Parts: sequence; structure tokens; C-alpha cells
Amino acid sequence: MTRRSHSPVGAASVATSPSLKAKAPRLKSLPQQRERAGAQVHLGYAVPRTGLPSPVSFRRWVEAALHGAKRRKPAELAIRIVDTDEGRALNRDYRGKDYATNVLSFPAELPPGVALPLIGDLAICAPVVLREAAEQGKAARDHWAHLTIHGVLHLLGYDHIEDGEAQAMEALETRILAGLGIADPYA
Repeated sequence: MTRRSHSPVGAASVATSPSLKAKAPRLKSLPQQRERAGAQVHLGYAVPRTGLPSPVSFRRWVEAALHGAKRRKPAELAIRIVDTDEGRALNRDYRGKDYATNVLSFPAELPPGVALPLIGDLAICAPVVLREAAEQGKAARDHWAHLTIHGVLHLLGYDHIEDGEAQAMEALETRILAGLGIADPYA
């Protein structure tokens, strides 16, 4: 995943944050979210939302990744769910690869002295996620969880270019997913 200066990958149409708990009673039923540093997750959709995971699911997966990576500070990120054309354009423009990929991570690069909880943006290509899940015989929801966690770990600086880094990142992903009741995606 190529680093770039932070800029949004899409408009935020749905936000979930600790401040919304008082306004949204259903978030109060998630006590584990109050016990750790909050995550503000902005979701944008370039595809119909039918059949996609809920905003609560994305937030749960983001917070699981943050907790698994031992990040205790608040975090803010945007996730844009894209179609194949947008996924391909982003991958081509930022990585030089002319095809749609499952998830792209754009870590925030804040200027010195700017202390914001912003960690970056993710672009997740819905058609690729669904195709891969079917090809790999995985539940689509489990694959969405895996790729969201994978992308968040990239935003936190994890990578898989070198073998040692890949093994460490995959082990962390597997541990986080196990905590959510999801099988090892690499098995």
C-alpha cells in the first residue's frame, strides 16, 4: 500500500463515534466500546448499501484492530466502499497497478506539531471482497471483517512486504479475528 498525504477518499455519509452513544441507544448495548479508546469511523458508499455490513460492524472491526494493535489513543478514519471502477482507478493512480484490489490504505501524514486522532482512509472494493469470499469459500461477513482489520493495521504502520513483517501482521490479524469468532483467513 502506497503512502500519500492524507486526503479523503470520499464524503462521509455515516459516522459512528463515542459522542453518538447518547443519541443512538443501540450503541449502548456494546459495552466493550466504552472500555477502550474510541474510534470515529466515517463511512462513505459508492455502491448500494444492500447486503453490506452495518456501520456498527465496521466500527466493531476497527476497534478490534486498534485494541489488537495495542493502540490506546482515540482514532479517526474514513472508510469508503467503492465499486470496481473506482477501486481500479485508485489502485492505478496510487500504486501503479491497473486492476481493482480488495482494500487500499492511505495513512494520514500530519504536519509536525498537529496532534489529531486521524489515522487515515481505507477504500474497500465491494465487488472484489464478495468475489474473493466466494472463491475462497469464506462467509462474506468474515472476509469484510478481515479486510477492514487488515486495512486498519496498514494505517497503523504494519506491512507485509518483507517475510518477517508479513508473518507478524498475519499472526496479529489471525489473533484479532479469533477474538471476534472468525477462523484464520490464512489457513
